[in-house]
Amino acid sequence: MENENKKTNYISTYNRDRNVIDFNDKDYEGNQLNDDELAVNLEAEEKVTPFVVFLTCAAAVSGLLFGLDTGIISGALVEMDDAFDKPLTDTYKELITSATTLGALISSLCAGIAADIIGRRLALTGADIFFTVGAIVQACAKDVWTMIVGRFILGLGVGWASCVAPLYIGELSPTRLRGRLVTVNGAFLTFGQVIAYAIGAAFANVDDGWRYMVGLCAVPSGLQLIALHWLPESPRFLLSRGKDEGARKVLARIYPYINQEDMTAKLHVLQQGVKESLEISNRIPLHKRIVKMFTEPVVLKVTVIAAGLQAFQQLSGFNTLMYYSSTLFAQIGFDQPTATGLIVSGTNFLGTLFALKYIDVIGRRRIMLISAPMLVVSLTFASICFHFLTQETGGHFVDGHDYPRVWSALVLVAIVLYVLFYAVGLGNVPWQQGELFTLEYRGIGTSLATAANWSCNLLISLTYLSLINTITAAGAFGFYAGLCFLGTLFVIFCYPDLTKLSLEEVQDVFAGKGFKDARRRAEVMRKSKSEVLYRLHEKDGALTPDSPDE
Repeated sequence: MENENKKTNYISTYNRDRNVIDFNDKDYEGNQLNDDELAVNLEAEEKVTPFVVFLTCAAAVSGLLFGLDTGIISGALVEMDDAFDKPLTDTYKELITSATTLGALISSLCAGIAADIIGRRLALTGADIFFTVGAIVQACAKDVWTMIVGRFILGLGVGWASCVAPLYIGELSPTRLRGRLVTVNGAFLTFGQVIAYAIGAAFANVDDGWRYMVGLCAVPSGLQLIALHWLPESPRFLLSRGKDEGARKVLARIYPYINQEDMTAKLHVLQQGVKESLEISNRIPLHKRIVKMFTEPVVLKVTVIAAGLQAFQQLSGFNTLMYYSSTLFAQIGFDQPTATGLIVSGTNFLGTLFALKYIDVIGRRRIMLISAPMLVVSLTFASICFHFLTQETGGHFVDGHDYPRVWSALVLVAIVLYVLFYAVGLGNVPWQQGELFTLEYRGIGTSLATAANWSCNLLISLTYLSLINTITAAGAFGFYAGLCFLGTLFVIFCYPDLTKLSLEEVQDVFAGKGFKDARRRAEVMRKSKSEVLYRLHEKDGALTPDSPDE
């Protein structure tokens, strides 16, 4: 009993701190965190149940499909040079590659809004249908334009899933595990790339092997369609449709260790958040909410952060390596370019596993402040290596030329370093975008942010080969290094750390003015919460203490 009273005192201190919170804003009022709600967080949210693992992995198959696509096309482009009635020029290669990106851009614009209307689970079902049809059309293609159409259809699925899957996982995740569980989607993505390069290497010397490569993408999408039958809908979506009992049942499966009183408290907190969002949604129609994304200062701030991080991810040039790495390695003299690509995709996978383990420990902002500057360093190193590698050929790649092995190896080292630091931070943090938006803007916001990702992806994939031919590989990688430098400044000045804050608490972070204030609010809230959690854990021998943030 004495222990419970101490808990209540500490929790009350936390609530009082959230209202004062050192924001220097007398008008600021934080959302009160229910006492029982914090206790639920402490006692249950760190536990990963088999059900949470299942729903996360089943939804993350969408990431696997995304990774398969980006990896498969790299090897397939090398193998399909003589497959069609026309020579596969650089222009056709860019069209085949960018058709998927264009499809993804179009579908991502409406995926989040559709998920708000039909639900997250049903939206994922639609993505699987696009994946399956697109893979079959590609495998059966007899000419370049049919291949491009197949790639476009597949892209509709990629864009749809890339928007909805992280949103779905984020809404079903326990607060203190949200970063890690959303990163599982990224881990599946990178694992899909590893599988894709392995498939590419296996079918490299098989007649029409590229058809098997692209056709195999239909297998995981079919399996996910089956798995979706057992997945629940997001509790927040169920509450928005008045299905309170359904939401309670889903929460009971996510948090099986908590009692009914605590479950009622948790459900009440979600109900309050959903109620506020519904009131806004009913008062402000969809088209006006879209306008507010660009005119309302608080919402605009969140939109800029979400879209800015997604743009940074693609303008770093990473997906050019995924699309064209086999072509690049063949040009600089590697005998087994697709197998060499396995080194790149394997590094990406290992880096993502690191992020999966430590993203909620190190924090989103801190991990980005490691990742972003190192991208500048590694891309600059790659640019220097390309310069010396191609000195004898005027900076350009010449078929049949014997490039110095030392510089070819150093190019590979530079690319591996680049991929490693990309995977650790920039490859995963932008996909935490769903946590930035309140429920009434979450579907629209994730659509706009994902569309920013695919817009920049389209720009990069359409221009990469032309850029290499115009300003040389050294110039292209130097250009990407410059863009990463600008992205690093964006992270430093604009991105607050939302690690360990609930989706409802995040609303308080952006209630003030400007990006600096948001960073300060987030840091104070995290520190205040961490200190309270530490004291609570310290008093409860059954729980392992978390050290307070510095």
